[in-house]
Amino acid sequence: MDHYRIKNLLADKPIGKALEVRGWLKTRRDAKGNFSFLEINDGSCLANLQVIADNSLANYETEIKRLTTGCSIKAAGNIIESPAKGQDIELHAKEIEIYGWSPAESYPLQKKRHSFEFLREIAHLRPRTNSLSAVARVRSVLSYAVHNFFQERGFFLVHTPIITTSDCEGAGELFTVTSLDYDNLPKSGGKVDFSRDFFGRPANLTVSGQLQAEIYALALGNVYTFGPTFRAENSNTSRHLAEFWMIEPEMAFCDLDRDITVAEDLLKHMVSYVLENCGEDIDLFDRYVEKGLKVKLEDILSHDFIRIPYSDAIDLLDASGRDFEFPVHWGADLQTEHERFLAEESFQKPVVVTDYPKEIKPFYMRMNPDEKTVSAMDILFPGIGEIVGGSQREERYDVLRARMVEAGLDIEEYEWYLDLRRYGSVPHAGFGVGFERIVQFITGMANIREAIPFPRTPGSAPF
Repeated sequence: MDHYRIKNLLADKPIGKALEVRGWLKTRRDAKGNFSFLEINDGSCLANLQVIADNSLANYETEIKRLTTGCSIKAAGNIIESPAKGQDIELHAKEIEIYGWSPAESYPLQKKRHSFEFLREIAHLRPRTNSLSAVARVRSVLSYAVHNFFQERGFFLVHTPIITTSDCEGAGELFTVTSLDYDNLPKSGGKVDFSRDFFGRPANLTVSGQLQAEIYALALGNVYTFGPTFRAENSNTSRHLAEFWMIEPEMAFCDLDRDITVAEDLLKHMVSYVLENCGEDIDLFDRYVEKGLKVKLEDILSHDFIRIPYSDAIDLLDASGRDFEFPVHWGADLQTEHERFLAEESFQKPVVVTDYPKEIKPFYMRMNPDEKTVSAMDILFPGIGEIVGGSQREERYDVLRARMVEAGLDIEEYEWYLDLRRYGSVPHAGFGVGFERIVQFITGMANIREAIPFPRTPGSAPF
């Protein structure tokens, strides 16, 4: 007998076919006449399948009428047209096997709405809820859309290291990787002697795969990375995670203008792909998480992103008369409140801010002719703020080296990076997309902790 996933079953509607489904019980409702309605879900889609179980089943009285929410079962029988409203088919069971019981008195997911804060406390069970299973499906589809976008455009996937000895951003917010005994640390000159550590030198979890991706972009042309990154920033907010996934393309023979175009095309492709393939889940979020979500996503596809230089953005913010928590002045980094004002109030659509002061951006960004700003860009989304950060990279050896010295970097540690400018340097550019932030935007979730299966935040790393 064929095993069907419920998503395929509801799409194919194989009326009259004998088959089996496996999943978890959402509800059981007993009716007069010695039969029961069982609502089964297997995680493949939001919709449940109704199973009709009657007293012709050998275990109807002993097991079927004892089933409660959360029990796992296999139901085998025939697919028939359903006379009930809201569903086309149902399964008339010839056999039901119980895989696992779920005691009603202790099962925490009852038939009611639970807060997301509560669900984080039982993160091992929250994927069984409608909302979090929908997030998981959207996240999976988005992941496929990322690879689909780049592979169709001739990009090569590069797996950059998770353990690295370089700090791409220079912010120092790193997680140390060590095998040293904390109770007996080797010291030299009063400091930890990392020469006796596993790698023979200090190592950390990566904050970005960008620098390593540049190596391959300058050999293969267009590449991308898609993997976990880590930042030891003590930010316990609805927008920050200590472990998060980044999409990071690098493109040889590319300037800032093309960099922005590729980023905009990628974001629109991701939104479009989800609307096309996750309509049922998006409708759920639209009804219960963020009213008007579908229209918001469709608007992303129907408008070009606004492009504005940093200096003009500062002028807009300064002229707004808004009493921002963080004062606005030229040279200050844009905070979330500034980013959201630009995207939500000034333009009411995504905004690309370009040409930032060099002092607030990393050393690898290309210096502009004014020698005050760099060829950088951030894409700001309504409700989120920054969702993409990128730049044209500094391809000129002398300028890059001077910037590295100015930033206080150990030049010897980055000789390999300078080699990329010594030997066949070309203009190149890239960007990074915070994957959880795009998941958060597309699902309408207020907190980024719902956008990743196992959130790591300050003071919290279960599982």
